[in-house]
Amino acid sequence: MPKTIDDVIAESEIKDVHLRFCRANDRRDEELMRSCFHADAVIELHKPLDVDEFIALGREVLGWYAVTWHNTGNQLVEVDGDAAWAEHYTISSHRIAADDKGPERDFVASGRYIDRMERRNGEWRIARRIMLLDFTRLDTNPPQQPGFGSRTGERNRNDPSYAMRLK
Repeated sequence: MPKTIDDVIAESEIKDVHLRFCRANDRRDEELMRSCFHADAVIELHKPLDVDEFIALGREVLGWYAVTWHNTGNQLVEVDGDAAWAEHYTISSHRIAADDKGPERDFVASGRYIDRMERRNGEWRIARRIMLLDFTRLDTNPPQQPGFGSRTGERNRNDPSYAMRLK
């Protein structure tokens, strides 16, 4: 069945929710994270979590890393009125600072987010999310090369991306 323009717009809005989710992780922006989920959403990890539990877990786990970088690949969305199914492939890198367990290293996770999206009051958000971890690897990093004078990002609202956003 051909997609309508409304389906294409809904797809775009749903994909945007997932991209905001990735950004919220990397900037540790809990307000932005919360905006991706309906208040009664269920997030399935090792056990089902509500939004508050998920955000608290993220606060703890993301704090283990010096930097995180969530990258979205394939995104498949199927819209049916005010509900949708979506599958987002992701590769996320997590920089671990040198410590008594080893030198600086990256934990790289490849997985998928399977979502039930719902449009309520005209806004798409995640109603149910299953996070699947397909495989991981741990890479030891060689000493860093100069970054051509580039600035580094920050894991909060002081990141330059917030100042550059259009209001």
